[in-house]
Amino acid sequence: MTTNAAQLDTAAARDMISAYRRGRGGTDLALDPELQRLAEAEAAAMALADRPSKAQTVKAAVEHLGYKSANANLSAGYHTLAEAFSGWRDSPPNNAVMLDPAAARMGIATAYAPNSKYKVYWALLVAR
Repeated sequence: MTTNAAQLDTAAARDMISAYRRGRGGTDLALDPELQRLAEAEAAAMALADRPSKAQTVKAAVEHLGYKSANANLSAGYHTLAEAFSGWRDSPPNNAVMLDPAAARMGIATAYAPNSKYKVYWALLVAR
């Protein structure tokens, strides 16, 4: 994800996270077009600000738009989907977002900022 031309395969990300959830007794997530747009906007905003956003603020904004049980993983510095997934899995709060039993839908996005401290910013949004 470390070039402007890099594209995140959202279906592959959904499948990876859904397989992880199934392996722990959870259900699959569906890609939601609006959550996807929100994740893309959030990743771009973090890249512009050169820092990850506060998850609580983003969760509240997503719920204000009508989603229930919103959660967010907002991070920076992971260069691949595998790195982001592993980092989230190894962090108890981020792992809880991926395994949230209330979640049924998701959006995931990255933004690349070559002159920033972290280079790549990630936003995973889940909601019911």
